Amino acid sequence: MMNIQSIYKILSGLSKREKFIFYGAIFFISLTFLDRLAISPILSNMQEVNTEIKEKESGIGRNLHILAYKEKILKESRKYAHFFGVVESEDEEMASLLKEIESLANKASVYLVDIKPGGVEPEQEYYKYFVKLTCESQMEQLIDFMYFIESSDNLLFIDKYRISPKSRGSSVAVCSISVFKIAVP
Repeated sequence: MMNIQSIYKILSGLSKREKFIFYGAIFFISLTFLDRLAISPILSNMQEVNTEIKEKESGIGRNLHILAYKEKILKESRKYAHFFGVVESEDEEMASLLKEIESLANKASVYLVDIKPGGVEPEQEYYKYFVKLTCESQMEQLIDFMYFIESSDNLLFIDKYRISPKSRGSSVAVCSISVFKIAVP
């Protein structure tokens, strides 16, 4: 192993230009080691932290955007809250639907000739309760009845309908309607 005396002796034998090149090489080699051992890991870590900060900032920005609409979302959810909740048993739900259709028919002065439950179709997020009915009335009253069904607060919809005159030359129309109600559990 070389001792310091022998290194100093070798360095004293070098010319001024060789010493300059030697010290320059030592400087750059030291700088490279410093970069590899200290600076690069620190900069890499800082870059990771900066990336993480930017991701968190964008997440916070999205959350703030949603929070800005919090009151509006709550207001809308209160507006539609009566559509969600506990779905009663099939029989109770169907009885409620039949009662509402009878109420709407009375409101529109439509005579219900026949009304029958049509069954329940479970969908992915809700249930459809079907009712088939036959009714008679003047055309204006029938249109009012259909409007009342479609504009009901209980998510009633007309699936199919068929209108025909009761008899030749009669102003009374007979209508067969398939109505369904959507119930969201």
